[in-house]
Amino acid sequence: MAIKPLTSDRFDFDDATDAIEFYFKKGWTDGLPVVPPTPGKVAGFLNAAGRSPSEILCTEPTKGRVITAEKVAINAVMAGCLPEYFPVVAAAVEAMSEPEFNLHGITASTAGAAVLALVNGPIANELHLNSGVSLFGPGHRANATIGRALRLVIINGSGSVSGEIDKATIGHPGKYTWCIAEAEEVSPWDPLHVERGSPDDHSAVTVFAGLSPIQAAFHESGRPEEILTSFTNALFASGQEQEEVVIVICPEHMGYIRSSGWSKDDVRSFLFESTQRKVADWTGSGAFPGGPPQDPDVLYRVAKRPESFTLLVGGGAAGAFSSIIPLWGGGAGSRSVTKDISVHR
Repeated sequence: MAIKPLTSDRFDFDDATDAIEFYFKKGWTDGLPVVPPTPGKVAGFLNAAGRSPSEILCTEPTKGRVITAEKVAINAVMAGCLPEYFPVVAAAVEAMSEPEFNLHGITASTAGAAVLALVNGPIANELHLNSGVSLFGPGHRANATIGRALRLVIINGSGSVSGEIDKATIGHPGKYTWCIAEAEEVSPWDPLHVERGSPDDHSAVTVFAGLSPIQAAFHESGRPEEILTSFTNALFASGQEQEEVVIVICPEHMGYIRSSGWSKDDVRSFLFESTQRKVADWTGSGAFPGGPPQDPDVLYRVAKRPESFTLLVGGGAAGAFSSIIPLWGGGAGSRSVTKDISVHR
C-alpha cells in the first residue's frame, strides 16, 4: 500500500539530543525523553497498519480535536514502539474515541484515571506482550511503549496536559503507561474479547479508565469462597453501585478456582451477593456524596449486577496476589470499549 505524503510540520536538528530537548521545551513529552519521529519512521508505522495519514482515528468533541493516523503514528514512534505494535495502538485510540469511554471526562477529572489497555488474541504472543510476572511492571517493550503511546496521544492529540486540562489530584503511575495481555493459556474461561463477541482467532484491544489498583492477597485456603471473600474489602473500598469493576485474578488463585470447577458466572454471582451492606455501614465511606438514603437498613452493593464484574486472568505463577481495579465514575462515567485489531499483512 502506497502511503500518501505526510503533512505534519518538520524540524531540522543537528543531532537526536537537540531534537529530544526541543520536544521537552515544547511540552510534547510525558516527562521522559522521546524517540525523534522522522518521516521515514512515521511512514513505516502507517504502512505496518495499512493506515492513510489523513485517516481520522479519534474525534474528541469537547475540545474539538481531530486526531489522524499520522499524528498517532508520530506519538507511537516517540513512545519507542516498533512498527508492528502500531495496529494495537491505532485500534486502542479508536476505542478511546467512542462516546461511552468519555475520553475528555477521564483526562480532565481530579480522580486521575489512567487508560488501561488489555490485548487479547494471537497478536499478544506475536508481540511478546507480558501477561505474567510483574504484570503491571517494567521490562517488556511492547507493554511499556504501547501504553506510553496512548498517553502521548492523550497529551499531544487531545491536549490533556498535566496541570492544564489534566487536573488529577494524585493520579497513579498507570498514567505513564498501562498495557497488559490476558494470560489466556492459564484461564479455563473464554478470554475477554471472545466473551464480547470477537472470534477466538481474532485479536482485540480493550480500553478501561482505571483508577489505582488495589492488591488483594490471600494465602490461607484454596477454597474459592474464601479466596473471593478476601476480595471484598478491596471491593468495598472501590465504591458502590458500580457499572463495571475489573478484577485481575492471579494464576495461583485461578488454579484453585479452576480445580473447583467454578465458571465466570459462578464467580460473578458469589461476588455480587457477598459485596453488599447496609446504608449505615456505607455511611462515612464517601459512598454518598449527596448524603445517604434515609433508611439505614437498605442494602447497597458494590456492583449493579453480576455482569458488572469484568474478570481477567494474569500475573506471575507464584504468589497469591490478585488485583481490583475500580473504573472512573464507577463505570457509569466511562465504560470500557473493545475493538478488533486490524493487522495489515
